[in-house]
Amino acid sequence: MNKTELIATMAEASGLTKKDCEAALAAFTGAVETAMKGGDKVQMVGFGSFEVKERPARVGRNPRTGESMTYPACKVPVFKPGKALKDAIK
Repeated sequence: MNKTELIATMAEASGLTKKDCEAALAAFTGAVETAMKGGDKVQMVGFGSFEVKERPARVGRNPRTGESMTYPACKVPVFKPGKALKDAIK
């Protein structure tokens, strides 16, 4: 499902217009992004949580040349599904 299909599904389920659903989705993703940039965890009981995790620096290999290279430490976004979402998928 892509973004357009998601918006159409949201509009059908909620009775809102596609334009309103697109604005709501943009507001949601913007709020999650802003919270994660600030180091906060966004938690929705039953659905899941979004958070930022630190990935430590590591040594890897260039597959083409075989030489070692160092990958710097970085922050990565992580989504952990909640119990209700896991149960719904089973």
